Amino acid sequence: MQGLRKDMIPAAKPTIPAAKPVLGDDEVAAAVRVLRDGRVVQGPEVAAFEEEFGSLVEGRPCVAVNSGTSALHLALLALGIGQGDEVVVPSFSFAATANAVRLAGAEPVFAEIDPETFCLDPDAAADAVGPRTAALLPVHLYGHPAPMGRLTQLAQRHGLAVVEDACQAHAAALHGRPVGAFGDAACFSFYPTKNMHALEGGMVVVPDAERARTLRLLRNQGMEQRYENEIVGANMRMTDVAAAIGRVQLERLPEWTEQRRTNAKALDAGLAGGLVTPQVADGARHVFHQYTVRVPGGSAVRDAVQRELQAAGVGCAVYYPTPIHRLKPYAHLGADLPVTDQAAAEVLSLPVHPALTPEDLERIVAAADSAACRAGVTR
Repeated sequence: MQGLRKDMIPAAKPTIPAAKPVLGDDEVAAAVRVLRDGRVVQGPEVAAFEEEFGSLVEGRPCVAVNSGTSALHLALLALGIGQGDEVVVPSFSFAATANAVRLAGAEPVFAEIDPETFCLDPDAAADAVGPRTAALLPVHLYGHPAPMGRLTQLAQRHGLAVVEDACQAHAAALHGRPVGAFGDAACFSFYPTKNMHALEGGMVVVPDAERARTLRLLRNQGMEQRYENEIVGANMRMTDVAAAIGRVQLERLPEWTEQRRTNAKALDAGLAGGLVTPQVADGARHVFHQYTVRVPGGSAVRDAVQRELQAAGVGCAVYYPTPIHRLKPYAHLGADLPVTDQAAAEVLSLPVHPALTPEDLERIVAAADSAACRAGVTR
């Protein structure tokens, strides 16, 4: 029997990427415009981006920097947090959350998360507060807002600052109030995989102009006027190329956010296997930076499901396989966080980005259900 001709063999379907950063003609045109203008670092595009980003955070002053990590670092410095201080943070996050605390000279104290939302648990945060605690640093993980009402009340009782890590949560909200408008400072990231990006960059949001000025000094070698250094600062400036791209992305953020939320609803409705779909707290507006399911059974079962999905052409990833408290720089602190450890062993993020088609969503659902079944996943 003769084999099938090559033109008769069905082509393999392309892999659905776990994330798909958008860089279209408008972003390219914006970058070229800046390059031709010649004002490429902390010029008019940065100022415009800061002004326009304020629309997401109730008009609070915004200060653009070169990364989300820099935003966290400078926010802590601007609040006077440093040597001898402790900052309560969740361990279930990207390492930058705790790294920024260390870079500021303070020490992170790790607290447990809510097992449903993966965000900092207010009761655990309260237990972690001690005589050296200077701030709480909740993370709006995966695009789900942390319980800011209870956390800000806790901070007020103990005289603590609140710094929101909103690096994954552009346009998320809680009871109608946007993330970034709750704390003494809030930090956003514009890394390419985020819900909007600027190639690279970050933004610090603060409630008052005086603190914003301090941040502008800190990001620019401690000076507002050239060679008139007022404090010790660093070079953490955003380029105008990044700001111009960020401005284009900001315009499209509402559309992309609603598409992410629509895609998440389709995944919620379609997944019928043993995977535990994302939980959304009452009053929370989840913007689904990641659509993160739980795979009951531990890391071996989760990893088997991930391999099956990847073999089926569905990109997926684990955020984060090792909690921060178990990473080498922090393991000596001896934190005991069983809820966090279980989450790290079970989470798996499926594609939810706005470039997905209805066919993509059907493929994701079918592949995920099949993978869960083959791995013997049960709730």
